[in-house]
Amino acid sequence: MALRPYAAQTSVTSNTTAAGERHSEGYCAMYGICGQRSDGKYINCPFGTPSVKPDDLLSSKVQSLCPTITGNVCCTEAQFDTLRSQVQQAIPFLVGCPACLRNFLNLFCELTCSPNQSLFINVTSVAKVNRNMTVNGIDYYITDDFGEGLFNSCKDVKFGTMNSRAIEFIGAGAKNFKDWFAFIGRQAPSNVPGSPYAIRFPSSVTVSSGMKPMNVSTYSCGDNSLGCSCGDCPSATVCSNTVSPVSRKGGSCSVRIGSIKAKCIDLAVAVLYIALVSVFFGWGLFHRTRKTKPASGTKPWWNVMDDGEVHSNREKNENPPMQVFEDASHVRNDVQLSIVQGYMSKFFRRYGTWVARNPIIVLCSSLAVVLLLCLGLIRFKVETRPEKLWVGPGSKAAEEKQFFDSHLAPFYRIEQLILATIPEGKLGNSPSIVTEDNIKLLFEIQKKVDGIKANYSGSAVSLADICMKPMDKDCATQSVLQFLSSFQYFKMDPANYDGYGGVEHLKYCFEHYSSADTCMSAFKGPLDPSTALGGFSGKNYSEASAFLVTYPVNNARSNDGNETERALAWEKAFIELAKDELLQMVQSRNLTLSFSSESSVEEELKRESTADAITILISYLVMFAYISLTLGDSPRLSSFYISSKVLLGLSGVVLVMLSVLGSVGFFSVIGVKSTLIIMEVIPFLVLAVGVDNMCILVNAVKRQPLELPLEGRISNALVEVGPSITLASLSEVLAFAVGSFIPMPACRASKLTLAHSSAALAVLLDFLLQVTAFVALIVFDFRRTEDKRVDCFPCMKISSYANSDKGIDQNNPGLLTRYMKEIHAPILSLWGVKMVVISIFVAFALASIALCTRIQPGLEQKIVLPRDSYLQGYFNNVSEYLRIGPPLYFVVKNFNYSSESRHTNQLCSISQCDSDSLLNEIARASLNPESSYIAKPAASWLDDFLVWISPEAFGCCRKFTDGTYCPPDDQPPCCSPSDSSCSLGGVCKDCTTCFRHSDLHNDRPSTTQFKEKLPWFLNALPSNDCAKGGHGAYTSSVEFKGNESGIIQASSFRTYHTPLNKQVDYVNSMRAARELSSRLSDSLKIEIFPYSVYYMFFEQYLDIWRTALINLSIAIVSVVNLVMAVGISVEFCVHMTHAFSVSTGDKDQRTKEALATMGASVFSGITLTKLVGVYYFQMYLALVLLGFLHGLVFLPVFLSVFGPPSRRVPVEQRQDQTSVSPQL
Repeated sequence: MALRPYAAQTSVTSNTTAAGERHSEGYCAMYGICGQRSDGKYINCPFGTPSVKPDDLLSSKVQSLCPTITGNVCCTEAQFDTLRSQVQQAIPFLVGCPACLRNFLNLFCELTCSPNQSLFINVTSVAKVNRNMTVNGIDYYITDDFGEGLFNSCKDVKFGTMNSRAIEFIGAGAKNFKDWFAFIGRQAPSNVPGSPYAIRFPSSVTVSSGMKPMNVSTYSCGDNSLGCSCGDCPSATVCSNTVSPVSRKGGSCSVRIGSIKAKCIDLAVAVLYIALVSVFFGWGLFHRTRKTKPASGTKPWWNVMDDGEVHSNREKNENPPMQVFEDASHVRNDVQLSIVQGYMSKFFRRYGTWVARNPIIVLCSSLAVVLLLCLGLIRFKVETRPEKLWVGPGSKAAEEKQFFDSHLAPFYRIEQLILATIPEGKLGNSPSIVTEDNIKLLFEIQKKVDGIKANYSGSAVSLADICMKPMDKDCATQSVLQFLSSFQYFKMDPANYDGYGGVEHLKYCFEHYSSADTCMSAFKGPLDPSTALGGFSGKNYSEASAFLVTYPVNNARSNDGNETERALAWEKAFIELAKDELLQMVQSRNLTLSFSSESSVEEELKRESTADAITILISYLVMFAYISLTLGDSPRLSSFYISSKVLLGLSGVVLVMLSVLGSVGFFSVIGVKSTLIIMEVIPFLVLAVGVDNMCILVNAVKRQPLELPLEGRISNALVEVGPSITLASLSEVLAFAVGSFIPMPACRASKLTLAHSSAALAVLLDFLLQVTAFVALIVFDFRRTEDKRVDCFPCMKISSYANSDKGIDQNNPGLLTRYMKEIHAPILSLWGVKMVVISIFVAFALASIALCTRIQPGLEQKIVLPRDSYLQGYFNNVSEYLRIGPPLYFVVKNFNYSSESRHTNQLCSISQCDSDSLLNEIARASLNPESSYIAKPAASWLDDFLVWISPEAFGCCRKFTDGTYCPPDDQPPCCSPSDSSCSLGGVCKDCTTCFRHSDLHNDRPSTTQFKEKLPWFLNALPSNDCAKGGHGAYTSSVEFKGNESGIIQASSFRTYHTPLNKQVDYVNSMRAARELSSRLSDSLKIEIFPYSVYYMFFEQYLDIWRTALINLSIAIVSVVNLVMAVGISVEFCVHMTHAFSVSTGDKDQRTKEALATMGASVFSGITLTKLVGVYYFQMYLALVLLGFLHGLVFLPVFLSVFGPPSRRVPVEQRQDQTSVSPQL
């Protein structure tokens, strides 16, 4: 598909004189054909003659192609036919921009047929061919104005099939007209496309020579008469007046203070912090000063008794038990309760008494319910498919993917190898990988990959059986070996490698991949080096430090399970080969290898789910041991076997597991699969909550007076801690339940968040089991202790047990209780400590607010994979080496191609298309890739179809005399594959173009013409004579079924994103594409949406800030953590706050009492348990530590300063109220 030779070969159709040249008007420099090279190229005669008058037929032919040439000509009919057959190869690339095409044709029309040819052509050398003198070199004098005009009119013309510019193909990517002319004028060796003789393009001549440079008028691409589309001519006036989308990227607010540059939010937070701390310290010093004045009888505001409080006798026990006696409905133990708490206290009193009397009934009934739920585990399944884990069924991206897959074709499966060199030296510069040895290694690797024979249902599956074949013959493998396929290199025969130039040929193809036939791939298409090489800058492909080998594999629709299973079987064998053989081969050459298949992520997630089972089991055993020690009394060797709580702790852990299993069983029954979060995270979370309740309940029973019977102690304990346990548990259930209805795809699964819903139900079941089954177990355990029976072996009774007390002596508190009461609380009550604690935590809160603005969206794939996974290195290499982003499709629904509709011009980007059409806007967006994340103009089947049927592209849409499709002259049956060159005769000599200009309306087909010729186009093979054939490039771009009404239900236009190296790039690229399509849908009144294979995984991040914090974009895992943080914070704070509210004394005394009674239980039940269980959950560990610091450090200090009045009503005041009430 080389286009330089198309232009150059037309130059051979000129004539010249060898001696006595005459450079004047009306004379030719070359006329007639005097020879033919061995490769079939014709060579002109070097004899000058006067121009000749053509006959009418030749004159009409010349006028149809070269309207600037009138009268006499300097070409024979054979020369003109050769010219026409050669330029037809370039016409399909340029016909979409008439100005460029006209200028391009004029260049070769003047060279071949101009009657004044001798004025600007000078034969510089001749050679003998078959005993005839022939032209071997010429000078073609052209003015710079013409060269500039030609180049400027063509430099931006698109070649949609390759998402590139036409100049890449017909000019080898020339940056100016001189480079373009140098490319055109190179003399090609035999059997290599190009000019048979050398052409120089000087721009100036001496006056004495009598020559004048050719200076035919050029047309601007913005010319109204030959206007091009905005996509092909962005500089046109109509295009420059179009408002470009405003860049979304804006600079953040910042302030410079001297040499320091700070963000505005950082400065504002710092100023706010200084102001708050200054006010707080000033206020504190003021009250501290008033306290120290002898004359003042006023106590500081944070240590004054609340109204109605009576100062407790400090000589009395500072930690009295919270005894509970029957009283009025809203008053207990001199504590004024709210209405809700009053009813809860009455309920727990009666319920506690009933449970203590009927523990067997309570235990059996509660276990029966949860075991019934556990029966749902029969249908238990684990979900490891990424698209199901992170995408909900109501997701917009999921719906768009379903539409794309069902109406067009599923995106292909990607199997990939990345070979890279190892950096050298301290600078870490990687050497080039393009060496002889590495190419030969690549041959060996390819041979092994081709030799994979995977077993599926008894049959062997090879790459050739499943790979994507655009031309229905060869795999579309993306590899530098494709540049060698034209020499049969792809047959894996390294013996021929050195014979064709080796590495030098590769480097040549890197620069001429789009223009040299010798660089065409096995699947008959150009291969962009950026898709097969990595680690280079700009277009310095020879400096690449990595080979990228990509095997696109057909992806079956969801209802074709067999095809998917075949691909999975091959992918498994491919990964095994890479691990067992390829890795060693590559490492032995001092290279690195990373690899991946389409199913790799799913398989690695499955492996992780099974690998962590032992870790989880060990963690549970450790926590069980810790819980058993925590619930027991102070260890004493003489009585440990009686006072220990091992069996009670084990029973509590079993209840937690039953609650988790019951939750999973319930969701399994309704058809919801489990996930890794449920299997690994939720058990720890629920266990921590459950252990906390266990510690609080057991310690509350221990604190009760031993004089009371067990029923009274159980009842009093439930009244004391039941409300706070209920409040904490319900708050956590609510927190997780709220997460269940977060309107994000990743937070929805069957209308519920799987992880959040399971956690909410598990916490609810755990709470119910704690206040039912576990309370019953406490009754049994305390009866066991009172009956002097051995823990774990209750059938054994020790008669010699010395301690006959019914419970634990409350005057002998545990180590944590003593620490909280004697060390922790007194330190926090110091005035200086309070100031420092509040200052530090306020600073932390404000700093967190400032740092939130720096959080980036996304979840690194490496985080969710095992650390020893081979994908860890692969994802690192993808970010480092890839120089092209994922494919991006703009999908159009219900395209109306009928003559009455304007949809065609609203979508296309060639001549006469709307300046603000879809494809023009995509091309415009690609000029600003930093904000649009679009790297190239879109490949447009519509543009190429309109060009294909154009009368100017006379080598494309053709028909036989019977009206059937006639292929280009270089394709069968017009030309046999065995022929070295194709003649103009044969079976296709009578073929004519499908349409004349008069058959079309403004160069657009009618509804019937569109419907008839589009299938021809989609089945037409591209070739040198017509590169616009749609087969392969657009086979799956159009759904042409059910188009009787002139409506194409689905069609797509392909482009590429820029390289996306960070998670935020994926999010922003999706956002930019959706914003562009939304804007175009509104303006064009056509339904358009963007689609890329990764969109459904990143859709969750588009609106995540609305769920988390305003203007804060974070990962879905962070939202999960926020919900978890709420639950954990409630667990840490609610018990302390409740204990503080019902304590007596001033605020410091109440804080000390709350820490002594609840601090130890919270610390041992939540903090230590979580630390034991979450050592490999870094974020969860941070949440626990921060919760501990806020709940047991900041909260007590905050309550001692700003806490509410006590709800305990003084006895004297109650008596006064009782005596006064009757009088009132």
